[in-house]
Amino acid sequence: MARALHMLLMLSSLLLILSVPSSTSLKVDFYKSTCPSAEAIVRRAVNKAVSLNPGIAAGLIRMHFHDCFVRGCDGSVLLLASTVGNPSERDHPANNPSLRGFEVIDEAKAQIEAECPETVSCADIIAFAARDSARKVGGINYAVPAGRRDGRISISEEVTQNLPGPNFTAEQLISNFARKGLSVDEMVTLSGAHSIGVSHCSSFSDRLYSFNSIVSQDPSMNPKFATLLKSKCPPRSIGDSTNPTVSLDASTPNRLDNKYYMGLKNHRGLLTSDQTLLSSHSTRRMVLSNAKHSSSWAVKFANAMVHMGSIDVLTGSQGEIRRRCSFVN
Repeated sequence: MARALHMLLMLSSLLLILSVPSSTSLKVDFYKSTCPSAEAIVRRAVNKAVSLNPGIAAGLIRMHFHDCFVRGCDGSVLLLASTVGNPSERDHPANNPSLRGFEVIDEAKAQIEAECPETVSCADIIAFAARDSARKVGGINYAVPAGRRDGRISISEEVTQNLPGPNFTAEQLISNFARKGLSVDEMVTLSGAHSIGVSHCSSFSDRLYSFNSIVSQDPSMNPKFATLLKSKCPPRSIGDSTNPTVSLDASTPNRLDNKYYMGLKNHRGLLTSDQTLLSSHSTRRMVLSNAKHSSSWAVKFANAMVHMGSIDVLTGSQGEIRRRCSFVN
């Protein structure tokens, strides 16, 4: 079964890659002659980190998503602010402290630079690391077209303008992903990444205590689930800075699988942007299908990750190849 799924994933990824417009200049085995060990180095770094802390896999997959949705897949999410008063994407609350795995990217980059100086972009390393994370915790493997170049600009406020929020409705999510060239089905499919990782209580506490002017608790949430969440996320008093985290999918928190959609069926979606996928007529059918067909969802997830990885990429002589991922050259 596992071997059959692997073959199906690879064939499906190849067919998608062939359909991606050649103008992107991305291709599989891009570094075959210039840095043949690049992908192996990234995979070793990811495997080591995830073995020590499975949560890193969710962080790296999310990092790729956050990178691609702001200025395209150009590694801008990695840049530290260059001057005081000019925060970068990395400083935005959606990325700090939410994103994890920066040290994995840095480790892989340092090893690659030692073998192939100024050859492999940080943007490509993120894409490889996201793929390797999906493989490590979900058995989802796919070929990654590469050739991205690194951007030189990173602006914190652009995160708010481009990333979907935890309280988005299905219609808002559909519009947000459409602006990036992704379909409704791809949006629902990529939402399955919430099968792993955690969320801070502040991202969903309104569903528990201040849903609207009529009811305090979101009626679409399973009552027993709400009670459990309240025990983990008690009401915050004025001046209380604590903000605990809760698994996005408690059933298999460290396994990238379709259990996320089964949770939505049982009204155990953690975020508004999760549960809305079941309640909306535009996406409900897709949720039910993904909950029923795990292998089909895995193939679609691989394809959607490849497609997402081509958003507004810099190629050729655009941008640069950073020597250190946190700083422009």
